[in-house]
Amino acid sequence: MSTSADMKSTREIFKTNPSLLDEPEVAQLLEYCEQLQDEIVEFKFQKTNNKELAMLDMLKEVIKGCNAIEKEQMEHERFGFEAPAYQETISNLKSYILKRCQDEKIWL
Repeated sequence: MSTSADMKSTREIFKTNPSLLDEPEVAQLLEYCEQLQDEIVEFKFQKTNNKELAMLDMLKEVIKGCNAIEKEQMEHERFGFEAPAYQETISNLKSYILKRCQDEKIWL
């Protein structure tokens, strides 16, 4: 599989025989290749964009969890309510992040 660094331009491919560019089948093939390149770029953008949205959503959930534990701590200090279960909360947040990353194919 070639990478974008290995890809040659149309001119480079046909430099030894530029008259082939005038052939209708070659022109069709080049047009098809351009469409595929556009689709690949769009797919890569969507893939990146989806991961970015997943990460943002995940971060919002983590912040929400942190806010909840801070509220529990304030209630504990102010009213003597039960102390927050920090270890359980940390474990739950870690499990949530790892599961969500696995689902979204985000490798940390």
